[in-house]
Amino acid sequence: MNVQVDPDVLTAKDFATDQEVRWCPGCGDYAILKAVQKTLPELGVRPEKTVFVSGIGCAARFPYYMATYGFHTIHGRAPAVATGVKLANPDLDVWVVSGDGDALSIGGNHLLHVLRRNLNLQFLLFNNEVYGLTKGQYSPTSRLGQRTPSTPQGSVDSPVKACVLALGAGARFVARGIDIQAKPLSEVLKAAHRHKGASFVEIIQNCVVFNEDAFTDFTEKAVAADTQVHVVHGEPLIFGKEKNKGIHFNPKTLTLEVGTIGEDGFTEDDILVHDETNPVIAHMLAGMDLPTFPMAMGVIYQNPAPSYEGQVTDQMDAVKAKGKGDLDALLRSGKTWTIN
Repeated sequence: MNVQVDPDVLTAKDFATDQEVRWCPGCGDYAILKAVQKTLPELGVRPEKTVFVSGIGCAARFPYYMATYGFHTIHGRAPAVATGVKLANPDLDVWVVSGDGDALSIGGNHLLHVLRRNLNLQFLLFNNEVYGLTKGQYSPTSRLGQRTPSTPQGSVDSPVKACVLALGAGARFVARGIDIQAKPLSEVLKAAHRHKGASFVEIIQNCVVFNEDAFTDFTEKAVAADTQVHVVHGEPLIFGKEKNKGIHFNPKTLTLEVGTIGEDGFTEDDILVHDETNPVIAHMLAGMDLPTFPMAMGVIYQNPAPSYEGQVTDQMDAVKAKGKGDLDALLRSGKTWTIN
């Protein structure tokens, strides 16, 4: 008689390898790694059904440190490889790990297509606004005026806003987290995993060597309450140390505004309630930037749609249901011709 038993309850250690973690001391990647390893057992996933795919860069070391299947691929092509993995075995739980340079520069085209196709995977973008592995050149997300070895007089490029780009590419799930905010980041990862389709998560990550303290203007504890708004579906967009500030949608100008409750006629009724299914508001929230606005954290947009590999699988199943075909007849059908 076969007795079915529950699988062992896994912990973070079950998702950690014996490999030495080789990032610079103090790198934000350590915190992200710990958050992912802690979150996976809480999701109830199994290592043998999980795959991490990465490109090139500091973030791309990630698969070595996960006791799952993994692919360390080539620069910018992680989404393409992940697409192949998911199509070959749709039951696998696929995570893509990429940096802002890897994903938004040479890999921008591949990121665009994996999001618009809505492949059922989680895409984690580690954004430190610099190329770390190749020694500090400016990246697509580097800020105007940033001095690097490749922009000694300061960058003149208009930076890419990762979440705005993801929304523009047709992503059905877009969220943002911070490396050192373990609990909120874990909640974002869980939401991304629950979503059926392509989940895009921008993770603000500190590079201690080439871009130290780039995000302290909104990540430091002393200022975080006034410079971050944590968006939750169905809840008003309130922030500030005194919880007296809020985001308001002005119907006359069709723009977002910041107001203080009790001042200039601004009341709690004026505060915008977050609707994560509204793509227009999502674009506005994703584009908010200091010092005019706080940075939006959490699930900015979520609106499920059928996944790419699910639809492809349905097509194949429908064809198989018709029974065996005639390959010779297929090759001789349609637009054929005879050469004399």
